[in-house]
Amino acid sequence: MTESRDGDCRADLAVIGAGIVGLATARALAIAHPRLRVVVLDKERAIASHQTGRSSGVIHSGLYYQPGSLKAELCTRGSAELYRYCEERGIPTLRCGKVVVATRPDELPRLAELERRGLANGVPGLERIGPERLRELEPHAAGLVALHSPGTGVVDFRLVAAALAGDVEAAGGAVLLGRELRAVRSRTGSVRLETTAGDVEARHAVACAGVYADRVARMLGAPVDPRIVPFRGDYWLLRPAARHLVNGLVYPVPDPSFPFLGIHTTVRPDGSVWLGPNAVLAFAREGYRRRDVSLHDLREVFAAPGFRRLVRRHWRMGAAELAGDYSRKLFVRAARKLLPELTAADVERGPAGIRAQALTEEGRLVDDFVVAPAGGVLHVRNAPSPGATSSLAIGAAIAEMARDAFGL
Repeated sequence: MTESRDGDCRADLAVIGAGIVGLATARALAIAHPRLRVVVLDKERAIASHQTGRSSGVIHSGLYYQPGSLKAELCTRGSAELYRYCEERGIPTLRCGKVVVATRPDELPRLAELERRGLANGVPGLERIGPERLRELEPHAAGLVALHSPGTGVVDFRLVAAALAGDVEAAGGAVLLGRELRAVRSRTGSVRLETTAGDVEARHAVACAGVYADRVARMLGAPVDPRIVPFRGDYWLLRPAARHLVNGLVYPVPDPSFPFLGIHTTVRPDGSVWLGPNAVLAFAREGYRRRDVSLHDLREVFAAPGFRRLVRRHWRMGAAELAGDYSRKLFVRAARKLLPELTAADVERGPAGIRAQALTEEGRLVDDFVVAPAGGVLHVRNAPSPGATSSLAIGAAIAEMARDAFGL
């Protein structure tokens, strides 16, 4: 990479976004093509500032995803690769295991479908367990029957992102921070990325822009849809005296019509226990607090026909999530379906994150990962959970796509 005094620089490959998917993609490109100069640029002053750094840290096993989908393939492979990578780099992980618990008879068919998917996806050690085994694993959880995934764990994805950034730099690449993308000019044989700290001229580019994926795509004349809708997820923390209620990850059976997993527990590597998240519309693309509002972001969301169709279809669920967002009592009431002994006094406010969720014009929340070329750039249009778990596999897959699309 060559850089001038005014901040302009040249590179062979530029990756937009220094979250874990962008960094994993840059690493894979640098390893696959060691003679090419790879740079990563991000508007923030630190890597992993948004979805990556604010996630619960769960290393998913591939239980939920439709067999044959990108999520199913890349999550199962990516989980194994991530554990190996963390071991090589000395990054602590905690394989605490997960139980997905059916608490009502009408949830049993959905649990059976999860079991079918998990077995088809090759989830290691997956088994159906009854009440006695559930009590051994999670004495304070209620349930009729459950699925046990012993290989599910947790990690601090910020540490993984830092290691990936180090790999990019060790391979001769660079991570350029504090460079907010203002415009993109696609020309024959090159892409010019105009940023607040100078322009980046690259032969090729890959956009991993997370919550801004649709805006970056539009800069290059790509289709407007799928649009990104930001959903905020708030967590509560179990107070230290209540942490004995949970040994690992306790999840409900998810609603198949909604791409969120419901309120669950997460034991973190530092010993803390998170409860959540909910899923409510964020009033800004970086609206981590309830009072964060961007009129521009809201106008974009409400102007989208797909969002209006989504609201008509799921307004009852949305209203319930919003009510629980402002009421500790309602939030705890929902969580007590899994942990009957939980009380409002057992929890305190915790962190929040934003899920960048792609939405079709028909009002459907896109379930699978979406990577597509447009304007001479490869765009990651949808990579929510399990994006972090799958990041190494996603990066390798994008590197293969780039090889074919760019003729590397």
